[in-house]
Amino acid sequence: MQMAVRFLLLPQVRLVDIGREAAPLVARPALIAATLALFAETIEFAGDNLAAVLALLGMGAAVAAIIVTRLMRRYWIHAMYGDRPMKSDGNDGAEMAPQAKPLIRRVQSMLRSLHMPRLPGKAIRVNWSPDSLRSVLDKELPGAEVLVVSNREPYIHNLEDGHITLQRPASGLVTALEPVMRACGGIWIAHASGSADQAVVDAEGHLPVPPGAPTYTLRRIWLSEEEQDGYYYGFANEGMWPLCHIVFIRPTFRASDWEQYVAVNRKFADAVIAEARTADPVILVQDYHFALLPRMVRERLPEATIITFWHIPWPNPEVFGICPWKEDILSGLLGSSILGFHTQFHCLNFLESADRFLECQIDREHSTIRAGEVSTLVRPYPISIEWPPAALSHQAPVKACRESVHKTFGIAPDVLLAVGVERFDYTKGIADRFHAMESLLDTHPEWIGRVTLLQIAAPTRTRLAAYRDAQAEAEAVAQAVNARFGRNGWAPIVLVARHHEPDAVFTLFRAADLCMVSSLHDGMNLVAKEFVAARDDEDGVLVLSTFAGASRELREALIVNPYDIRAMGEAIHAALSMPAEQRRERMRLMREMVGENNIYFWAGRMLLDAARMRKRRNIEQQAQADEVSTDEWGRKRVVNG
Repeated sequence: MQMAVRFLLLPQVRLVDIGREAAPLVARPALIAATLALFAETIEFAGDNLAAVLALLGMGAAVAAIIVTRLMRRYWIHAMYGDRPMKSDGNDGAEMAPQAKPLIRRVQSMLRSLHMPRLPGKAIRVNWSPDSLRSVLDKELPGAEVLVVSNREPYIHNLEDGHITLQRPASGLVTALEPVMRACGGIWIAHASGSADQAVVDAEGHLPVPPGAPTYTLRRIWLSEEEQDGYYYGFANEGMWPLCHIVFIRPTFRASDWEQYVAVNRKFADAVIAEARTADPVILVQDYHFALLPRMVRERLPEATIITFWHIPWPNPEVFGICPWKEDILSGLLGSSILGFHTQFHCLNFLESADRFLECQIDREHSTIRAGEVSTLVRPYPISIEWPPAALSHQAPVKACRESVHKTFGIAPDVLLAVGVERFDYTKGIADRFHAMESLLDTHPEWIGRVTLLQIAAPTRTRLAAYRDAQAEAEAVAQAVNARFGRNGWAPIVLVARHHEPDAVFTLFRAADLCMVSSLHDGMNLVAKEFVAARDDEDGVLVLSTFAGASRELREALIVNPYDIRAMGEAIHAALSMPAEQRRERMRLMREMVGENNIYFWAGRMLLDAARMRKRRNIEQQAQADEVSTDEWGRKRVVNG
């Protein structure tokens, strides 16, 4: 301040324009002295405070750089994962520059590959299709005999009005496995559940399928009412199903159910042994119905390659410890050569469960467990669907599908359409999505009369109270929402409680503006992937639960917490408001993911892992044979070394 005041008090100086007066600059001696004194004080002040000034400037620059970097980092991370925050009107917070889109797509593809488990080089390079899957079998597993074991059969024959009808079950397992069996051939062993199943098989329970162009054999197994009640409805679906799904339904375990579960696993194991024509078949065991079967088969076919896939979540050790026969379940599964889950999280839960409840050796680096003489590889294999889907080949254009669906279900042509397709299962969150529709109409009344949720739900396991209650709750909520908001022939929810064949389901998907998957807990949920596969027009929005395994792969969906009803309603609003370009960009990326990681990729990875295990086993056996030989008197002697 003192320096500034002194500068203001300097004597006035008159400057003469040299060009006009050609006179020298006139300055008084006092002025020169004052100026020199000012410069001296300025230099002294700067010297005393230079460090502080530079520090302040540096701090300011650092803060600005941090703010800019964080904003840019946030933008690019959201851009890479395809989930940039949206405003309430469904628009992005910032528009992406067109020249950046090719770079973002490429980096997104690289990020996906980093999120996938480490794969063998061949699996990454192969363009997976039925032909490439057959090629893997021929080259890596020459002459291998393939057998599949599952509770659900791929084709059901029922007697209706004196005629035999064919039905494809509403099952993600069947959706995934049936294309694999069409490509590979072999024998599929399953429970006969149709009223006319026995009328169409031969004396051994065999039936060539698919109808009209058979490529593999279905072997049907019949169960008594007592076996079905204890094994399927009892232990499998009142015990293991709620145990493995975090939906707050108490699991029920009965000793009588366990006895039937053991007996049915033994019956199916006997069928595997009877059907096997070689000592080392490739056996694909499916799901929680057959946890004991791998060990049972291993005891009788020690050279078999047994690949078990667990289609539902695996709980943490604390939850799994509820099961009274936990050691038997773990020991049975560890009869497998390979044990697959949908996600790495479920693999880790299984490793922790085995570590806590069994005497075994665990190699966490290679994700293997050795229990006795058997070593089991535990790995994530996210299941998928066939690509391109067979059901898509017969579909009409999207516009025609839309007109047909709106007409069939009495929905006005100008009303936007949301769809949901699943079984009436308490894990699927059907009532929760109805509440989300109610929240949408409460919070955004401008959508009243402009959007309808068409829910297709096939009744299932109706002999169990929990499933009947889930259906009754959903029906009650739908009625309440329709009574509150419905008007002039418009209803916000249309609930159809019956089974739909795959072709009809794909027509619904193609007609929809958005698809809702609000699972409270799910291993994968293939409905999400089927919706994406159906949209060859690259339009439509997927609203997907974070508790479905598919959310790990379909990152461009609108990911929601189904327990947060208001947030789910806002996600529906965002989906309905989303600009067309953003819808197509998201759908394009999801279609790339499903197309690359299709069901043939899923099966091929497991078969390649199985082939490497076989080769390694053969090398080890040969090495042991070389190490020890027997001389002419029957005495063992070392040959090498």
